[in-house]
Amino acid sequence: MLPAIMEIIDTSVANVALPHMQGTLNAGTDEITWVLTSYLVSNAVVLPMTGWLASVFGRKRFLMTCIMLFTLSSLLCGAAPNLGLLIFFRIVQGAAGGALIPISQAILMETFPPHQRGMAMAIFGVGAMFGPIVGPALGGWITDNLTWRWIFYINLPIGIIAMVMCAFFIFDPGYLKRKTSEMSIDYWGLFLLTTSMGALQVVLDKGQQEDWFNSSFIITFSIICFASIVALIWIELTHSHPIINLRLFKNVSFSAGNFIMFVVGFCLYSSIMLIPLFLQTLMGYSATDAGMVLAPGGVATLITMPIVGAMLQKYDGRKVVFAGLLIGGYSMFIMQRLSLEAAYSDFVWPRVVLGIGLAMIFVPLTTVTLATIPRQEMGNATGMFNLLRNIGGSVGIAAAATMLGRLGQTYQTSLVSHVTPYSTTWQEHIQGLKQTLMAKGMSAAQADQAGLAMMYGMVRRQASTLAFNHIFWIVGIAFLVIIPLLLLLKRPSHAVEGGMGH
Repeated sequence: MLPAIMEIIDTSVANVALPHMQGTLNAGTDEITWVLTSYLVSNAVVLPMTGWLASVFGRKRFLMTCIMLFTLSSLLCGAAPNLGLLIFFRIVQGAAGGALIPISQAILMETFPPHQRGMAMAIFGVGAMFGPIVGPALGGWITDNLTWRWIFYINLPIGIIAMVMCAFFIFDPGYLKRKTSEMSIDYWGLFLLTTSMGALQVVLDKGQQEDWFNSSFIITFSIICFASIVALIWIELTHSHPIINLRLFKNVSFSAGNFIMFVVGFCLYSSIMLIPLFLQTLMGYSATDAGMVLAPGGVATLITMPIVGAMLQKYDGRKVVFAGLLIGGYSMFIMQRLSLEAAYSDFVWPRVVLGIGLAMIFVPLTTVTLATIPRQEMGNATGMFNLLRNIGGSVGIAAAATMLGRLGQTYQTSLVSHVTPYSTTWQEHIQGLKQTLMAKGMSAAQADQAGLAMMYGMVRRQASTLAFNHIFWIVGIAFLVIIPLLLLLKRPSHAVEGGMGH
């Protein structure tokens, strides 16, 4: 649980500190976003090959190496003197962090017998949810009160404790101890996986900034990504020891569970990006205050997860996921009605509802999807499952950013048509503003210009609010659209032979 907390906190704290890093490192907006992109790219490359790496190096040794590398690169990120070195250390950190969650999940799924897996995943989930609760608020507080470098230094004590506990309490199962000499290394798979995942992440992260397919840069990376994925699929299905086992997708239940997780990732990451953006750009909230709006939702997830774990011992996990998707969709439809007059509690309430829904999706969906996978393939399966959640998240963030820009312009065009000198409402507003500004000492000409600027500002804010609301509605629909796929999931049997000691 500890390495998972460390990895999740680090993904979310850096977002809040970007403007401060920009100032210290003298970087432009385009350049500073590579601090996030570089981490996500290396993370996406390592995730699917986690199972293969664990079988080559031994799971315990690989996990401890990843924790050590992650902790050391965190120290170096904090000490980085310039942007180039910071990005390099973030790549190392992302590569080490990519394996932490899938390996932890594989160890959990294997150590506990089937009837205890739901509760084990729920307790692991409590730790994993600690990151999103603490991350934004802690990142905001550290950035406002100390320096951005401390957001990396906080990993050091967690990493050291995790290393000590892994050394004493984790052991490799017998079937993993096969000779490396027996395995032929899939070099082409390694190369194509790195190229395809790297190119995909760059396209998703830079798409909106570069105006998508009007940019030769995005077109080039899209072609590289598509060609690499096609070649990767062919090579992985023909290689005797593939780096990622795509044959797992023959299992319909596993494929359906992965697709549901992809869409849930899309919904979760896009909404978590949109809420603080709405609060900071339109409502004037500080980084710390925006973090405090997100935190109660995380607390709701934290409280709900153990209850869900207990429910899974008695009820069908698919029904719990069904309820979670309905609650997730409902929370988005509440957010769709938010306005610029909304109070703090109006933002917190739908976030709490979403938090409860997510607890009812993540734990049972993970348990049900991985229930039909043989133990030998658990590392591969958890790697693919987490990769699809992350890719879903990247697609969600890219889609939300693009829709926000384009819908904002559409709504602004629509609203401007109602703002004319012939409208009595317009005349009342502009005259009221002019009189107020002239009373504060402006000349008539200055008050006229300032009044028009303020009215245009109001139109832009209202157009942005309508764009945010439209996207929340789309995300709500996405939660509901995947419900029929639950029929493809197999109900896990509690009678299956279980963990290491069973």
